[in-house]
Amino acid sequence: MSKRPNFVLFITDQQRADYLGCYAHPVLRTPNIDAIAENGIAFDRFYVASPVCMPNRASLMTGRMPSSHGVRSNGIPLSRRNVTFVDLLRDAGYQTALVGKSHLQNFTDFAPVIERDAARPGFHQSDGELAEGIRHDLQDAFYSQEKPKFWAKPGAGITTPFHGFDHVELVRGHGDTVGGDYTAWLLERAPNATDLVGAENQLPHDYQCPQAIRTAVPEELYSTKYIAERAAAWLDRHAADEQPFFLMVSFPDPHHPFNPPGHYWDLYSPDDMETPEAFRRNDWQPPEHVSALHDQREAGEAKLNAMGTIGCSAREAREARALTCGMISMIDDAVGEVMGALSPIANRDDTVVMFNSDHGDHLGDHRLLLKGAEHYEQITRVPFIWSDPAGPRGARTDAFAQTIDLSTTILERASIEPSMGMQGINLLPVIDGGAGRERVLIQYDHQVPSAGFGREPRVHTVRHGQWRLSLFDGLDWGELYDLESDPDEFHNLWDEPAAAAAKVKMLEQLARAEMAAVDSVPLPTGRA
Repeated sequence: MSKRPNFVLFITDQQRADYLGCYAHPVLRTPNIDAIAENGIAFDRFYVASPVCMPNRASLMTGRMPSSHGVRSNGIPLSRRNVTFVDLLRDAGYQTALVGKSHLQNFTDFAPVIERDAARPGFHQSDGELAEGIRHDLQDAFYSQEKPKFWAKPGAGITTPFHGFDHVELVRGHGDTVGGDYTAWLLERAPNATDLVGAENQLPHDYQCPQAIRTAVPEELYSTKYIAERAAAWLDRHAADEQPFFLMVSFPDPHHPFNPPGHYWDLYSPDDMETPEAFRRNDWQPPEHVSALHDQREAGEAKLNAMGTIGCSAREAREARALTCGMISMIDDAVGEVMGALSPIANRDDTVVMFNSDHGDHLGDHRLLLKGAEHYEQITRVPFIWSDPAGPRGARTDAFAQTIDLSTTILERASIEPSMGMQGINLLPVIDGGAGRERVLIQYDHQVPSAGFGREPRVHTVRHGQWRLSLFDGLDWGELYDLESDPDEFHNLWDEPAAAAAKVKMLEQLARAEMAAVDSVPLPTGRA
């Protein structure tokens, strides 16, 4: 293998594993992404570290679990104290670039939900750096670079290096109301663009699905097109360079709102989408946190325009699936454009291309939309494709792997030692046909109380062999599924006497996974 290959990482937002042609979707067509798989290896059991954006993206960058890098939930920026694998590539002489979504920092100006308790009468309460148990600099201006107020300033732009990236062209947010560098590009081409964006300006349609928005932004001005154009332009500028590069091409879609632009809206029909199994069976008793979401929706109390999981109808599920397919098809076209720009590069034959997503979407399975504390396969299992000129072609593996392994594997392929404390494993032996992880650990925290919990949810999950076990902080019940006999996760075995031995084994696996995730840095400075 070459010691210094180039790397291109395509990453999407909220795309579950089975929504690609090469992952056997029955309707969706993704020829460009499929071509990457045909020239590489697809992982069939690749899991997130956390099924929401900021924690999992921070895990991708650091090769560490949320409990180690500190981004336990959305709303906590990734501290610069964390070393990223992009920092290490840059230090070894790589050019590093990000085009598209980052979300390593907060990209709204909303105040946090969790606030410090007021001091009790008669008690002194320290402020400033003594207010929390760990000193940090997360109020520094550096961590505001993805917020709307930052981009409202004339001439705003990302200060580099940005978590290791020397070049950043940012798209912040979701749907057609995104910002960042994309805004200036949009306004140059459509000075009236403010009259096109948002639900209030959408085109007529008859979809009932929450957050189905038929954007008036034409497809040639949509953020996916911007990302493809700017990534291709970056590659064109570096076509003759001898210096190796790492380019992350990061799409905000197919995250909700469900708003594929132009002809992509009509590309797939809800009538062609399968009705999820949960709507066709009467023997399913949902676990408490799922039935609470169903009840909340039926009572008209669900927050339909927010980010968290909501209940849905069968029609809404089919509509969400069709529109998601439209967004993914646009991404596939964008991937084709970027791959076309990659082809003329002098050392194209030594470029590793990857495809991944940060988490999934229920898309109607278990009568749910979006994502949250429900650790079904639909939100925890994502696609991962590794296409390496020195590797296999058209291969697949069912070895366990997860987000934190991606950074470690890139560093290994580049012959760069990881930083101490990185928790990922090297997947190159897996790519060559070896075994993967014994288990994967998934950690989820949320600062907003969730139906069925009565508090802010904390869920930790372990996948091992045929089993999935999830433990809920503060609750006296959990989930245990045998995915071999129950692949759709309808029969919770937590209280089944016949599954008692498996439950004990999986609790041990969870404990071992949590022990392995305990931070091993900083290193000792002596022997005491």
